Amino acid sequence: MIASLVREMGPWAWWIFGAILLAAEILVPGNVLVWIGLAALATGLLSNFLWTADWWNWEVQWLVFAGLAVVSVLIGRRWLLRHGNANEEPTLNRRTESLIGRTADLYEPIVNGRGRIRIGDTMWMVEGADAPAGTRVKVVGSSGSDLKVEAI
Repeated sequence: MIASLVREMGPWAWWIFGAILLAAEILVPGNVLVWIGLAALATGLLSNFLWTADWWNWEVQWLVFAGLAVVSVLIGRRWLLRHGNANEEPTLNRRTESLIGRTADLYEPIVNGRGRIRIGDTMWMVEGADAPAGTRVKVVGSSGSDLKVEAI
């Protein structure tokens, strides 16, 4: 079945397969199918040039595709590790880190190194030097869901 499909469609089978994989990446994101789809497109490009060669049968084509898929996934993973986290909002899902630099008044005094502040509509546990309620503090760090503050 595969052999007859590849023979009938020629190099277009690889182009269509690659396009389907690239479209599937949109439906099922995960940054894997895009690299495999590119390997299928590269196999289609090779097939355009090698289609008339006697040795370029469907088994060889699938072996070439498999090798290109492995290589492209490895290259893609390495590229994503280097460039994948570059976004405009580096603290988007790290709320406590996004509060560093903000100032607020202590809602509850810091006693034994622990207190509370209100930023926006949220109450936050804070760690810092003991201080009475109403003291203006600046968020200088975070530890889990607690904020580290210093009096200003």
